[in-house]
Formats: sequence, C-alpha cells, structure tokens
Amino acid sequence: MSLLTFAFVLIGAALIFDFLNGFHDAANSVATVVTTRVLTPRQAVLWAAFFNFVAAFFFGTTVAKTISEKLVDPQVVDLNVIFGALVGAVVWDLLTWWWALPTSSSHAVISGYAGAAIAKAGWGALLLEGWVPVLAFLVLSPIIGMVLGWSFMTAIAWMTRHSERHAAERRFRHLQLLSAGLYSLGHGTNDAQKTMGIIVAILAATGHEAWSQPNPEGFRGLGGQHEVAWWIVLSCHGAMALGTMAGGWRIVQTVGSRITPYLRPVGGFSAELAAATSIALATLAHVPISTTHAIGGAVSGVGATRGLHAVRWIWGKRIAWAWVLTFPGAALIGAAGYALARFGLGPFVH
Repeated sequence: MSLLTFAFVLIGAALIFDFLNGFHDAANSVATVVTTRVLTPRQAVLWAAFFNFVAAFFFGTTVAKTISEKLVDPQVVDLNVIFGALVGAVVWDLLTWWWALPTSSSHAVISGYAGAAIAKAGWGALLLEGWVPVLAFLVLSPIIGMVLGWSFMTAIAWMTRHSERHAAERRFRHLQLLSAGLYSLGHGTNDAQKTMGIIVAILAATGHEAWSQPNPEGFRGLGGQHEVAWWIVLSCHGAMALGTMAGGWRIVQTVGSRITPYLRPVGGFSAELAAATSIALATLAHVPISTTHAIGGAVSGVGATRGLHAVRWIWGKRIAWAWVLTFPGAALIGAAGYALARFGLGPFVH
C-alpha cells in the first residue's frame, strides 16, 4: 500500500468517526425535544441533522486548527499516530454507546490522539499550552451548562408566572424548535471541526497540506473565515448529519428522562438554549468542547430549579465516572492502535 493510499484510507476512517460522532451524539441533540413530545423521534433527527449540516456555513474553522496544530507537536504526527487516534475514538465511542453512557466524542478523539502520540514519542509530544483551555472547558462545560440551565429556567419561570400554564406550554413547544435547532447548529459547528483537524493533520503528515487549504479568496461562512478547504468542511458536516439521522437511541432515555423526570417544553427550551450558549462560547474561543457534557449539565440545572431532589444525581455520577475513564481508556486504545499501525501495518505501507 502506498503512503498516499493509506492517507486516503485514514481520511475515510476519519469520516466514519464523524458519522459515529453524529450517531453517538444524536441522542444529545434530540433527547429533550423528543422527551417533551414536541417532535417525534423521526422528525427530531431530521431537524437535528439539517442543522448539523448547515453549521458548515457558520463560525469558521478555528477549532480544527486547534486540533491539528496545538495539542500534539506536528513533528511527531504521522499516519500511525493518526490511525491510533481514530482507533481510540471509534472503539471508545462504540463501547460507551453500548453501555448507554452519554460520553464525549470530543473527549475520546483527543484522548486517543494523545495516547498515540505518547506511545510514539513520550509525554514530550504533547503541547501543554494548547491542552490548558481544552481541559479547562472539558471540566467547565457541564458546570456552565448547569448554571445557565438553572438561570434560564428561573428567569423564564419568573417572566411567565402570571401566564396560564397551558398557553405557556404551547408557546414553548414552538420555541423549543428554535432552541433544538440552535443546539444542533452549535453541536455541528464544534464537533465536525475535530474531524476537519484530523484530516488536515493527515494531509500535512504526507506532504499534501496544500490540498487542505481553501482558495486564495477563502471559503467564508456567514460567521467567520474558513481556513480549511471546502471539500473537507462539507464532507465532515455531511458525515455528521448522516450519523445524526441514523440516531443513537440507546442514550436518549439517559439524557431525556433519567437525569430528571420533570422535563417539559419550557425546561427543554431552557436546557437547549443553555447548552447552545455554552458551545457557542467555546467555539468562539477556538476550543473543542464536550457537547455531551454541556447538554447533560444544562438538563441537570433545569431539573435543579425544582429542588436538588428533582435531579437523579446517580446519573450525573455515572456520566462523571465515564468522563474520568475516557482519558485513560481512549488513550490506551489509541496507544494500542498506534502499535498496531507501526508494527502490524507498517511493513505493508511504503
């Protein structure tokens, strides 16, 4: 197998990961709007998939640059490291999907990437300065989501305190379509860029970095300059949208009703708006964020407005444990993937 052929195989694998990312995170995109019965499951996944795709035209591609250049020393990155990163991310996503745990695909891919790089060159392969904001937002995203979810729900409850309940519910059933769209837009914008960063790294590792560059005029979206070629941007968003349409229904119940059983349209609107705000802030800061943790925290915050007893904190603990285990789990799988590529596939790639 030629080096270029191996590169294209890895690009295909990256798009498969992007598909699985949409599949795995589909539940997060639609759980609240399905649980509150604003949309049927089929309508909800189509709605989410549409916004996952059109997110290609918003916010630019600065998160992709963070993934490709600021986490691992580019001189260390080769196709074997990227192979390990993808193996770590895909295997961990499938395991946590099977366990019905809403873990972070973002967390999985950067952990697999780190594990593969460390397996090749030791801890010095990691660019610690780039990891600081990433790790900070991975910790802060559920907290920010929880605070915003509680704040939005409290503010809306106060503003509608004199409204007739059923009339308010009808209004928020319509508004939840908007908030669900905004959440899916943010999810597509942030998460698809992680795969873009991987593809850019693949092309750079094989000396074809020019293929990842946009036209001289640039591919400008509605919300920012795109620094990645249009074919990468659209293929990543397309793969994620298809994965969302396939749906990961094992996680819907966890996010939608197991965290709190009191989610109604007004609560769904508050949670989705809080999560979308958290994701937008991280994207503008050029940081890959866990959209899973953002929506989980937001739903918990909404439930907490009814009192701490209204949130089933056991599910928060399980999600937190999954968060803690992702780093070593995906990193070890990524290191094993690197070893497989280096010593198993290496002799066949020239």
